[in-house]
Amino acid sequence: MKKSIMQKLTVGLLLWVSGLTAQAADIVSDKSIGMELARDIAYETIVACRKDGYHISAVVVDRFGLQRAALRDDLASRFTLEIAERKANMTVMSWTDSGAFKQARADIQQELNHIDGLIVMEGGLKIIAGGYNIGAVGVSGAPGGDKDAACARKALDKLAERIEFALDE
Repeated sequence: MKKSIMQKLTVGLLLWVSGLTAQAADIVSDKSIGMELARDIAYETIVACRKDGYHISAVVVDRFGLQRAALRDDLASRFTLEIAERKANMTVMSWTDSGAFKQARADIQQELNHIDGLIVMEGGLKIIAGGYNIGAVGVSGAPGGDKDAACARKALDKLAERIEFALDE
């Protein structure tokens, strides 16, 4: 009889522990870009483009495509904000820079351009910290997506150390 009670306790303990494991799987831990870093990336992108004589908008989204920061330079068209966000969203959706995606998947470009919030154009760059995709920056307003992307690259390079160690904070 003592043996059967011990077996029941062991089985009960195993079920309880397995229940804890199942509950742990219900909790999702997320690593995504914070507001301050997003704001600074957008700002530094605009500064980089200003140095080249371009008036642009820069939008930073988190890993889920939720807007974290959006800045429009004083002389940039209001439409550049939407285009920049859509470029950033394209980058998040594909997890590759939007220009590289455009080159690789010209076959589905027109279809994707009809999805609300996306546009297949160069000018969106992914933001990676500690090996994690934490967000993307989209830029619009320079005379060409290559120039948009170059401004974003300059900002990401300038803030590279801060971005890389952002997850340690």
